[in-house]
Amino acid sequence: METVTLRRFELADADAMMAWASDPEVTAFMAWEPSESVEHLRAFIGGTVLPHPWFRAICLAGPGASPGVATAALKRALATAFADLPGVERVEALVDVDNAASRRALEKAGFHQEAVLRSYCVVNGRLRDMVIYSFISTDPLVE
Repeated sequence: METVTLRRFELADADAMMAWASDPEVTAFMAWEPSESVEHLRAFIGGTVLPHPWFRAICLAGPGASPGVATAALKRALATAFADLPGVERVEALVDVDNAASRRALEKAGFHQEAVLRSYCVVNGRLRDMVIYSFISTDPLVE
């Protein structure tokens, strides 16, 4: 299994984030355009991520990521969410219907598909269907 470390975002992460957040291939399934500036990313981290105590995301930068690392990250995130965040009863994941790799990783980590949300959001200028997955506190964690 891959070694995965989870930690809270910091404003200083904007520089490292720029490496993947500006890559159209990596952001192809995201609901925002590739970032054009580190300042924009700092504003996103400071204004959206840091104020929300349970905001988490997993993004793998391109084909260099080892197989299984997304699943390992998801498993670690689930264990952490239920152990360290008081009152968490449910973890949700929203993924583009055509993002087969992310859907596969969610399912391997124990998430359950709940529904396809038709015409749910705009991704790269196109209206897209999204799949919602869930994992609730009574679901067994996958080893």
